[in-house]
Amino acid sequence: MKEKFFIYQIFPRLFGNDNPTRKENGTIEENGCGKFSKFTAKALSEIKKMGFSHIWFTGALEHATKTDYSSLGIPKDHPDIVKGNAGSPYAIKDYYDVDPDLADNVAMRMAEFEDLIARSHKAGLKVIIDFVPNHVARQYRSDTKPRKVADLGGKDDWSEAFSPDNNFYYLPGESLHLHIPRTTEKPYNESPARVTGNDCFHSHPGVNDWYETAKLNYGVDYRNGHQKYFTPIPDTWIKMRDILLFWTAKGVDGFRCDMAEMVPVEFWSWVIQRVKEKNEQIIFIAEIYNPQEYGNYIYTGRFDYLYDKVGLYDTFRHVITGQLPTSEITFCWQRLQELQPNMLNFLENHDEQRIASDFFGGDARKGIPGMLVSASLNTNPVMVYFGQELGERGMDKEGFSGLDGRTTIFDYWQIESVENWRNGGKFGNARLTPEQIELREFYIKLIGICNKEEAIKDGLFYDLMYANYENQRFDSTKQYAFLRAKANELILVVSNFSENEVNLLVDIPKEAFEYLQIDPKRISGYKELLFGGTKKTKGLPGGQFEESVGGYSGKIFKFLLN
Repeated sequence: MKEKFFIYQIFPRLFGNDNPTRKENGTIEENGCGKFSKFTAKALSEIKKMGFSHIWFTGALEHATKTDYSSLGIPKDHPDIVKGNAGSPYAIKDYYDVDPDLADNVAMRMAEFEDLIARSHKAGLKVIIDFVPNHVARQYRSDTKPRKVADLGGKDDWSEAFSPDNNFYYLPGESLHLHIPRTTEKPYNESPARVTGNDCFHSHPGVNDWYETAKLNYGVDYRNGHQKYFTPIPDTWIKMRDILLFWTAKGVDGFRCDMAEMVPVEFWSWVIQRVKEKNEQIIFIAEIYNPQEYGNYIYTGRFDYLYDKVGLYDTFRHVITGQLPTSEITFCWQRLQELQPNMLNFLENHDEQRIASDFFGGDARKGIPGMLVSASLNTNPVMVYFGQELGERGMDKEGFSGLDGRTTIFDYWQIESVENWRNGGKFGNARLTPEQIELREFYIKLIGICNKEEAIKDGLFYDLMYANYENQRFDSTKQYAFLRAKANELILVVSNFSENEVNLLVDIPKEAFEYLQIDPKRISGYKELLFGGTKKTKGLPGGQFEESVGGYSGKIFKFLLN
């Protein structure tokens, strides 16, 4: 059975950066950079106290960067194939190494990361890192790989556009031409050109392509009807298995697999089984955007969890911005059916715009009802992006990222709201605004309830929307209501996406009590778990429940049974 837990996604490069300069397009010397060491026992304890069980260190692996570490034995990257000064964390340049930016002593960077894993485990947090299987930085070269490991592409036949034995796809007779402003007099040279990471099978990738990356070859001949050559096992499969086993042996507890659907499902089925033979508790989370493939990547690919981006996230975004009614949430879980426990819910991550940004909600409070539903809707895990609980707006113009409502993944920067909470390593509310304190307390209280209440962690779910479409005192375009139950526990969750406080009357049909095996006559009262208060009631007369709910808010009612 799948487990409900909460993941805190965090960017080490941005977390713990004490430098407040925040210069647009600033270098690491100008703007500073967070370090592994900033995740002190105190910091990890504070994250754990918020109710999180897992921490996803985004961008921990070594990736291409404009910062020069060549004096320390790390090859310098050509700036034309690096996005931003810090570089994209998804242009991996050494699968067997960690980002030197994040080390206090670059020569000891792996030891520092191993210490971070140990500190995280001591704090009660499981560690998730990225696994980027589809593409690598164009100048990929591992300088820290184990002695007997061959580098990706080291034995490729460049004269073959496709060969099952090659690690990359090639464009023989063609050189790479980049349609971006050159940063140096000496252009980057790649001949023959390799296929670009986003399946760009020509030698002229554009500015919107993943031009800084080269696509890996898993034995699929895309240019000849997607023919598959999986016997014998392709060399890329073996190399990627060994990389996953390397990090598993380091004590990593899970992998968030970038663009997993761009890699054949047969590979995942093969490799996940082999990793779990070493550690059956390790989890695999797939970034996947094609709902038609969900079942395939769960049942054949053996993934534990999939991003619920195209369904629940997109729906919440449109509900929050007033483009869809709340009744659309029902259709999300109905489409997923038995796959619902395998979905990872979220309202923010590194790819998406911040709720409070001008490009999304413009106000962090608008995310409260969505977060309430997302966290308590089912038994599946939930993710929060660092700063979300502080109402971070993502409205900085950092550099390559630009003013886009997102928190940069390409630039050296400091997030003011996060650093105010971190408060020089002391943490707490001293430097937070009253609004930030209130929002953060809501997140902590909500996660705590979801971690504690068995009906939410592992109970049955019953959607009440169909029973309230004709209800004059329930707006099915702005409110959402459902029940969760387990054994003798019954919980009613009501969210209000409207800005106005409402006095609701929720109809609960007899079929709900029958399905949940709860006798409504046994109800003697209820507690409101989020904001407190206990009331007595004699059952639920007529199967109706009346309460007020604030604007951009919600409540969790736990019924008392005699």
